[in-house]
Amino acid sequence: MKRHAATFVIAGVLLALQGQAISQSLIEKLVMPGPLVEGHAKLESQCAKCHEPFSRHSQTRLCLDCHKEISDDRARNKGFHGRERRASTLQCNQCHTEHKGRGADINQLDRETFDHDQTNFRLVDAHKRVPCDGCHAEKKSFRKTSSICFDCHRKVDPHQGRLGERCDNCHTATKWRETKPFDHGKTKFPLQGAHRKVACATCHAGQLYKDLPSSCVSCHRLQDIHADRYGDKCETCHDQNSWKTSHFNHDKTKFPLRGGHARVGCDTCHTGHLYRDKLATTCVSCHRKQDPHKGRLGERCERCHNVTDWRKNLSFDHELTRFPLIGLHASVACEECHRTPAYKDTPVACEKCHKDFHQGRLGTACGNCHNPNGWARWRFDHARQTRFPLVGAHERLMCEACHKAKSPPNLRLATNCVSCHLGADVHRGAFGQDCERCHVATGWRKLNIRN
Repeated sequence: MKRHAATFVIAGVLLALQGQAISQSLIEKLVMPGPLVEGHAKLESQCAKCHEPFSRHSQTRLCLDCHKEISDDRARNKGFHGRERRASTLQCNQCHTEHKGRGADINQLDRETFDHDQTNFRLVDAHKRVPCDGCHAEKKSFRKTSSICFDCHRKVDPHQGRLGERCDNCHTATKWRETKPFDHGKTKFPLQGAHRKVACATCHAGQLYKDLPSSCVSCHRLQDIHADRYGDKCETCHDQNSWKTSHFNHDKTKFPLRGGHARVGCDTCHTGHLYRDKLATTCVSCHRKQDPHKGRLGERCERCHNVTDWRKNLSFDHELTRFPLIGLHASVACEECHRTPAYKDTPVACEKCHKDFHQGRLGTACGNCHNPNGWARWRFDHARQTRFPLVGAHERLMCEACHKAKSPPNLRLATNCVSCHLGADVHRGAFGQDCERCHVATGWRKLNIRN
């Protein structure tokens, strides 16, 4: 019985409280001063959403519970409700009073006196002259109006969005067509040298700014005097200070330019495509038509010639040939012996260059008597080099006294006396041909008679 009594008591309390709430709701509805605005119409039957019974000071808290963006502005001191001193401290209902009907304006915004500087977007310069409707669309919350240039000026953007949405990188609010200096150094193509003086439209034709190629030929192809033969790596030779000045370092290639080559124009050797047509580095690959030897001396031109002067300062080592230069030959100009550019057709026999005063009587082996140190300094040892030593009166005879025949088949002469003295034999052959039995070489008339 006691348990049932407690249950009745609790149920009675609950009914009393419910009745109090119902009576309170009825009272609030009875005392409601008027309909809510269109935006709050759905809350008209939910007074607790905006009012706390018997407490006016809690209303602002309830407003901010719904209008969280306003609450955030006040907390962070941003926007009108966070910047404007009165708006950030007053109770909401001191400016925005409700229950004035569906069409009532509870914002109470005076466009003539509203201080836009208290918002996140200060009106400066040209923006001051723009009417509110120029930026704030009808039936759209003021706070939801974008403060980004592109969102308002999209339709008048001459770049058609190709430069992105950061209009303020170049333009100012003072005058839209006057641009502030753009820092091209922050792009992938910093302006250097002569590029600094070029007008924007020269490269950015048709207001194209984004994804433009940055290679030299993309702008200068029509100015390429090489007609694309040197490829598209213009910066290898040219720089941005002066297009006509080249700075290619040929020393970094396999063929450093030395001597006369340093003064030769690029197109003299590079007649084809620089990268597709590989150049040979041998002399004849360029100078074959100028080869006076017509290829008879091979292709190792550098064995004789150098790059300083093709015709001078020859450095051929004649010791490597079959005719080493010794004596006076070492000081003779090449052309004295090499009468034709072939060089290899030059004979090595003495008489081919030197006049033979003996007219061939002593054969062609001039070196048996003469030497390169001096033509007149001849020396022949008849005793050692022949089988007929010259003694007595024979020593004083000229070579031609015995060697009378011109260009004989050989130089071998008979060594008996009658071969030379037959005509002077006073005995007319009566004593035979062994003259040496009586005569001696010291003097013909001196006799050496032996028993």
